Amino acid sequence: MATLVGLAESVGLTPHEALSGVFGSVSLASWIFLLVPQLIENYKQGSADGVSLAFLTVWFIGDITNLAGAVWAGLVPTVIALAIYFCFADLILISQCLYYNLMNARKSRKAFMRSTQTRDGAEQPLLRRESSLGLPGSHRRRSSAASRRHRESIHRRDSLASILEGESGHGEWVKNTISIIGVCIVGAAGWAIAWKSGVWTPTPVNGDDGSMEIAPVAQILGYASAVCYLGARIPQIIKNHREKSCDGLSLLFFMLSLLGNATYGAGILFHSVEKQYFLTNLPWLIGSLGTMVEDATIFVQFSMFGDNGSPSVIV
Repeated sequence: MATLVGLAESVGLTPHEALSGVFGSVSLASWIFLLVPQLIENYKQGSADGVSLAFLTVWFIGDITNLAGAVWAGLVPTVIALAIYFCFADLILISQCLYYNLMNARKSRKAFMRSTQTRDGAEQPLLRRESSLGLPGSHRRRSSAASRRHRESIHRRDSLASILEGESGHGEWVKNTISIIGVCIVGAAGWAIAWKSGVWTPTPVNGDDGSMEIAPVAQILGYASAVCYLGARIPQIIKNHREKSCDGLSLLFFMLSLLGNATYGAGILFHSVEKQYFLTNLPWLIGSLGTMVEDATIFVQFSMFGDNGSPSVIV
């Protein structure tokens, strides 16, 4: 990234302009790949039980208001296209979650009905067989010994599983880190190509004092989307805490969210720090930078609960 900024500066592009462009491009790459890890995680597990539908629904409402605000404000076509992409991507993830929830609910009902039908017929023969075994007390002694051996076997398996899970956790963390670095490289390279080809040029700040006019309704929609983004993660945080587990959640999903929000906010701030420009973009800054605190909370939950209620090794 420093090389790209140095190259840009050598041909008349200021470091702030270059950094704003690079951060904006990295943010774009993060948003494009954001939902893919969670879609894959749901597919691998055949379930979406780990994801809060309230989280996705409020987030979807935030994306809709963001799209409406972008259209109302007459923002550049790329911003509007990205907002449309967000809405479609949200619908895909929500549809996948609803599908798995419906299918698994049907399977659970069928399994419950089968177990209810067979329970009574299975209990009586089992009791008769137990009553006819050996001398009084012999079955109890054998059961006690078998139970002891069974507990020892479970303990050995759990110990081995914890070791394997620790190794797997470190491997997953390495893969996620490599993925984040790859997204940063793709974003920076995309900006360099766009700049060299003339597709990207520095966007001037309108007004002599660095101000930028925006429709009041668009500003209101921007604040509405910020409120939705800030509130969306709360149901997921509550769900993780209540179940003491992050099972079914993709850590990379939240890492990309953190990267996207951080670089989005940085792209705005590096573009201009004029007071009026800052106030104009305040709702979008609140929506991006504010959710980073909630993403950090979910990272702490991953560390505390892991995937199955046991301590994780990601930190």
